[in-house]
Amino acid sequence: MSFEYSEYLIHRQWMMKALQLAKFAGDAGDIPVGAVIVNSQGELIAEGENRKERDCDPTAHAEIVALRRAAKRLQNWRLHECTLYVTLEPCPMCAGAIVQARIGILVYGVDDAKTGAVRTVANIPDSGASNHKLRVIGGILESSCRQQLQEWFANRRHSTT
Repeated sequence: MSFEYSEYLIHRQWMMKALQLAKFAGDAGDIPVGAVIVNSQGELIAEGENRKERDCDPTAHAEIVALRRAAKRLQNWRLHECTLYVTLEPCPMCAGAIVQARIGILVYGVDDAKTGAVRTVANIPDSGASNHKLRVIGGILESSCRQQLQEWFANRRHSTT
């Protein structure tokens, strides 16, 4: 990873907050993904967790919820001085929204081998369709993020059999 240890500790702190939000989403019946947005001064601007099931909204991913809240709070859709932390690599919809919001830094926990659109399956931020250069840091608290998702899906499969 290309950053100082002190920066890693900050990323770890915010990812732990995102993991707490993900747990809340999972406990409420949604896939456990959490997101937080922090400004350049290190202040929490917005948070979100998956709400697709609760809101009956296919766009209510953690990242989208957090982006909407951050833009509303800052009264600006351009979030170029913000860092978005999310427990799972964003899907194509979320990666597109992150680019559109001009997020400064994206930090995510675990790769998504099925729909990851930042590094794993597709690379929307670095594609010709992107009009914004996004700094991406993956793998922060990767094992904790992976374990939370795996346990949630295992419990879900167990409860439906």
